Amino acid sequence: MSEADETRDGVALTNLDQPLSDRDDATKRDLVDYLDAVRDRILPQLRGRPLSVIRVRPGQPPFMQKNLPRYTPDWVRRASVWAEASHREISYALCDDRRTLLWFANQRAVEYHPTLATVADLHRPTHLILDLDPPDGDGFRAAVDAALLVRQALADAGLAGAVKTSGAKGVHVFVPVTDEPTAEELAAATRALAVRAERLDPALATTAYIKEDRGGRVFVDATRAGGATVAAAYSPRLRPGMPVSFPVDWADLTEVTPADFTIRTAPALLADDDPWAALMPAPQPLPADLVAEGRTIPVARVQAMHEGKRRARARREAG
Repeated sequence: MSEADETRDGVALTNLDQPLSDRDDATKRDLVDYLDAVRDRILPQLRGRPLSVIRVRPGQPPFMQKNLPRYTPDWVRRASVWAEASHREISYALCDDRRTLLWFANQRAVEYHPTLATVADLHRPTHLILDLDPPDGDGFRAAVDAALLVRQALADAGLAGAVKTSGAKGVHVFVPVTDEPTAEELAAATRALAVRAERLDPALATTAYIKEDRGGRVFVDATRAGGATVAAAYSPRLRPGMPVSFPVDWADLTEVTPADFTIRTAPALLADDDPWAALMPAPQPLPADLVAEGRTIPVARVQAMHEGKRRARARREAG
């Protein structure tokens, strides 16, 4: 075993001193050490949830891995899930323990995107999520302002949520819900909250799914529902400087930037704390009027698909 190799928890870790990718000066050891340092915080976000990861190799573009490769060790827990889009069973990992997390790190899995529901009941997501996606450029502050609109819309509906940086340029708001709502009800409530947030300041926020219709405003993305995934709290992101998705107290949200939280700085900021667990409210029931309102709002992707076809037809007719 070379100096760049070692074993932790029975997992052989190789080429640790090699560059992680061509995008950053981080090494594979940096990734492994970070994930191992925060394992007690990130594993509760992954446990029991079918997992997609984004992997990277030097000289190759990053790729998302859902289906586990054939060489996956037998001790990695997995769940078979039917994928409607590809009409096949996908064998997802369940990253339930340190050993599995270290195995993924050794595979250069940088980003960790679990499902919103657990494998115990994939039709009942545990959280309602709104993703605040600012326009291109340095729009994080605008995303923060839009997140505050979401917080107000939640409060007006009698709900509360926790907030974290996405680790990219946006902000995620998580609202834990009781286990009564179905995925359809949760998706409807998410659409309603997005529209209510937009209504509070339509010059800042928009629910327009088609990018060219957003007019430089923050997209209040209500599509993180059903079978969607989202970057987990504490997950690294494939961005310059290797930022991580990091929990923030609402009172501090206007004072931070995504660059404050990286694989190099986050462990020391956490010390022995788990702010995501501390800041997360207790699960809440969904108000019936919120679900009813959401059912009157078209599903964004479906609406965008029809609108795209309509515009294409109009261009053909005009030409």
